[in-house]
Amino acid sequence: MNNIHKTPTQLTTDRLLIRPFTPEDTDAFFALMSDREINTFLPWFPLQTRAEAEQFLEERYLSRSEEPDGFHYAICLKTDNIPIGYINVDVGESHDFGYALRRDCQHKGIMTEAALAVLEEIRKAGIPYITATHDVKNPASGKVMKRMGMTYRYSYEEPWQPKNILVTFRMYQLNLDGRKDRVYMEYWNRYPVHYIEKDV
Repeated sequence: MNNIHKTPTQLTTDRLLIRPFTPEDTDAFFALMSDREINTFLPWFPLQTRAEAEQFLEERYLSRSEEPDGFHYAICLKTDNIPIGYINVDVGESHDFGYALRRDCQHKGIMTEAALAVLEEIRKAGIPYITATHDVKNPASGKVMKRMGMTYRYSYEEPWQPKNILVTFRMYQLNLDGRKDRVYMEYWNRYPVHYIEKDV
């Protein structure tokens, strides 16, 4: 990664403010992360209390806000600056692009709008590629990946922890450095059940 690039503290789009979380966002964060329907496709169990949300917010976002080339954002509508979702990029080898959005804000192009704005900053940071995965039961997430320019590479079955359920994921990737043939193979190599689907 190119550490010369300084991750902006705030991004703006037509409808959105994309900014770091603050402690004042705890209630909105709890509302998002305690929603059982949204949580179906997230790796954690739904949060049960505001205290859990406060701790989770600190560990996952507030304490990481100063990471070099870190992308850990709240997605807010300009109208009230209250978080309606999150978007982040893992700084590890996968450069995993993750996101979630409040139910009443879904299917309005909001996540795609936010994702494209963050993607532009990822390019500027010199990150060579990003990956993203979605449960095959959540094809709407795959549509966001495609709108970002990501392409499907393979599918695999993972015993998902800590929920301890078997999930089939589709892995998408976007190479940003011109290496069009690169495929991140970690999930393929780690999980014995893997394959390439047709017409994804």
